[in-house]
Amino acid sequence: MSARQPGGAFTADVTGPEHGENGFAVFRRAWDTQTGEALPLPSLDTGERGAFRIGVRAARAHDAVIADVRFAHFRGRTSGPGEGGDRVLVHLMRQGSWRFTGLGGGEADVTVPDGSFLARRNGPPTSFDVRPGSRATVLILPPSVLQGVSGGRPVLGSNRSSEMRVLMAHARMVRETVRDLGPAGLLGARDALLELTRGALRREFDALEPRLAPALARAAMELADEYLAEPDLSPSLLARRLNVSVRTLHRAFATAEEPVAAYVRRRRLEQARRELLTPWDRPSIAEAAARWHFADSSHFARAFKKQYGEAPSRMIAAAEEERRQRQADTQDTPARERPAAPE
Repeated sequence: MSARQPGGAFTADVTGPEHGENGFAVFRRAWDTQTGEALPLPSLDTGERGAFRIGVRAARAHDAVIADVRFAHFRGRTSGPGEGGDRVLVHLMRQGSWRFTGLGGGEADVTVPDGSFLARRNGPPTSFDVRPGSRATVLILPPSVLQGVSGGRPVLGSNRSSEMRVLMAHARMVRETVRDLGPAGLLGARDALLELTRGALRREFDALEPRLAPALARAAMELADEYLAEPDLSPSLLARRLNVSVRTLHRAFATAEEPVAAYVRRRRLEQARRELLTPWDRPSIAEAAARWHFADSSHFARAFKKQYGEAPSRMIAAAEEERRQRQADTQDTPARERPAAPE
């Protein structure tokens, strides 16, 4: 990400103890250098040595930032209202927890646990404490995303709603592809991110909006990966979980490289192949076919050969022969040619 560019990627790692009490200053300088603009967050008072130790991989699309954050140590207090501009922060916890005190100028504690989110304005001074080892995705967005939602008050909810699944899928896509997006694609990614965030906070999703179809398809793929071992995995199950019609789901997959059923079949074949290549406790071909819900071993073998260009039995035999050859080569290597064992 370079100066004067509307988007790009950002990385910083200040998790090491060598950064000491300067972690936030190092992080802020890295942001300024890589993005060419000021960090869109208030200053922090960490109050103790080494209290700002985080690693970040982020993407920026105009005035929107998507940051995947891992926390070694993160505790302190924002320094005051208004710094960093008027922004909305959405904290999506993927592991651990994040505790806030003084949200909106109040006294109450709010803890955001694993699998939950908090959306809040960048307002009065707020104390925070993140459990070491936590991971989160943080969205930094313009204030318009909270308009008409809870009177502008903080919103606490679940990451597992259908709307939030689609939002998180889109955020991951943007972070992965931001370096390759042209001006129109970058603006479209930003606009879709804001629209999906509004929908997630209102528990609404415009399934007919064409710009959101790639995010819906990505969310369905990620959901399918969770259900691969379930016998009732189907387009209708995915559509129900994502609160859309089956027709809408199929329409969204028109933006992907393969239909829904083909994606599920390919991912199940990948899992079966991984198991069949395992040298220990390897299932039989019939067992792998049954475990991954193919009608029978013959059906599985045909699908496998179509996907990988060889029958599963031939793949297993080739892998075994390669393993035996490696063992023979190791045994034939004179002791003086082998790497010395560590002392």
